[in-house]
Amino acid sequence: MQYQSQKVAKLYFTAAIVLFTAQILFGLVMGLQYVIGDFLFPAIPFNVARMVHTNALIVWLLMGFMGAAYYLIPEESETELYSPKLAVWLFWIFFVAAIATVLGYLLVPYASLAKWTGNDILETMGREFLEQPLPTKLGIVIVALGFLFNIVMTVLKGRKTAISMVLMLGLAGLAGFFLFSFYNPGNIARDKYYWWFVVHLWVEGVWELILAAILAFVLIKVTGVDREVIDKWLYVIITLALVTGIIGTGHHFYWIGSAEFWQWWGGVFSALEPIPFFAMTVFAFNMVNRRRREHPNRVATLWAMGTGVMSFLGAGVWGFMHTLAPVNYYTHGTQVTAAHGHIAFYGAYVMVVLTMISYAMPLLRGRAANSNKAQVIEMWSFWLMTVAMVFITLFLTAAGILQVWLQRVSSTPLSYMAAQDQVALFYWLREGAGVVFLIGLMVYIVSFFCNGKEKAA
Repeated sequence: MQYQSQKVAKLYFTAAIVLFTAQILFGLVMGLQYVIGDFLFPAIPFNVARMVHTNALIVWLLMGFMGAAYYLIPEESETELYSPKLAVWLFWIFFVAAIATVLGYLLVPYASLAKWTGNDILETMGREFLEQPLPTKLGIVIVALGFLFNIVMTVLKGRKTAISMVLMLGLAGLAGFFLFSFYNPGNIARDKYYWWFVVHLWVEGVWELILAAILAFVLIKVTGVDREVIDKWLYVIITLALVTGIIGTGHHFYWIGSAEFWQWWGGVFSALEPIPFFAMTVFAFNMVNRRRREHPNRVATLWAMGTGVMSFLGAGVWGFMHTLAPVNYYTHGTQVTAAHGHIAFYGAYVMVVLTMISYAMPLLRGRAANSNKAQVIEMWSFWLMTVAMVFITLFLTAAGILQVWLQRVSSTPLSYMAAQDQVALFYWLREGAGVVFLIGLMVYIVSFFCNGKEKAA
């Protein structure tokens, strides 16, 4: 059954794809700047391109999560959204703030931006991923609170399910842990300690609950498997994710001046973090194998299965590769970290948002699924983006391993810039794979405009 208020999700999904495209474009700019240092300088310096790339990633994923919730919650609760108007207003506040922030990065020197936006009143700027000016951070808090209010009120007046409860827990954690972005102590060790409370406890904690809830919802819809079966898997996965993710935060504390016991606690529990992602992969394949029907939206099923596999490879395998202290001692801050970050974000969060968009957008447009032609095109986008991301990861991993050897292990270690020259070939290869990824994204967008004969919902 479709609910009228679910249509607000289209705004969020559309904005998410626009910002996703911007993120990839600035990623390609950064990639060229690695090998052509003055590319687009001084118009777009590397630090500005990096801020736009990483901030656009965060904002478009949040847009995707919100759109997913606005679609999912009415259906799970079997009632209309509490306030569609509030959802629309919050969207425009969030979207305009995001665009204004990006324009601020591009048009105003960062120090001037900080001065003009009240950073001298409450110092929150200048930290990786949290570069947003104070007004933007306050806007994010307002949007998050309004969003949570809308979702909670919807759930309270309708049916309560395991999926909606897990999703709300993840979304509440997302909003709550962001508050640490306002705490910026002068001591750099304490600063990093609490900075990880946002960054790690988002991506390796509460975001995993959002991922699991969205994936469970889509799998119920496309497979017809009993909700009770999927709920049991969901509880197991989120328990593993919370236990390993929260305590595993300690693997970021190895080298920042925190207590020595974090080497043991962080090492052991971060080494266990691949388990929930492996369980997610088994979960996805098991549900598809046990399906009771063939859903016409075959490509949404493909995205769902791909999410399980790629999240296990990215967040699980590549995370485990350099999470233990004796290895991290050498790899910390190298391209090995970048390799893990790229495939982990893509596999766990980019793909699950695309899964939800792929499933929901045809329904929001009055179809059970896109036409066969559109689905074939979208499958091409899946393989182009996924294979490109695998190669981006492999090239960055190779660059990182060579970087570790040249800078940190060799008996005649090179300086940072000299080592970068030696790994430039891998940066060029990474840039080529990035272009293929962009082509895949363009194909994904095109697929929504190539429907031909529609399938009635």
